[in-house]
Amino acid sequence: MLDLQEISDRLELVDLMVRYAHAVDTRSWDDFRALFTPDAVIDYTAFGGPTGSVDEVATWLSETLVASAFPAFQHLVANPLLDIDGDEATGRTMCFNPMGVARPEGERGDPRMFFCGLWYLDRFVRTPDGWKSRK
Repeated sequence: MLDLQEISDRLELVDLMVRYAHAVDTRSWDDFRALFTPDAVIDYTAFGGPTGSVDEVATWLSETLVASAFPAFQHLVANPLLDIDGDEATGRTMCFNPMGVARPEGERGDPRMFFCGLWYLDRFVRTPDGWKSRK
């Protein structure tokens, strides 16, 4: 049976993951940065991106996910499997991400769509400002 602390922790961790999805989908890179610890390491190598600091990855995302190339995308996070141990937690969370890709210049029509399915593998830590992602 879950106690009130674990219920609260789980809700806060799910909220953190939802805020991540919203920050990326709205291209709010300051909001994105606020979700991580200062020493966080983010691995985007599965998508051809870097493994690096929050600033390095936020810069890469801001340069990659420009509206002219990707006019629309939407991250849906679901089915979080969370393991909480005091002030640390791990998570395995499903993400479904349809992405619109701009057509080549001069080609008419709606954006082309492709679909990404992935799992986020996270390490979280409780900070004085609440739960943050560390990896």
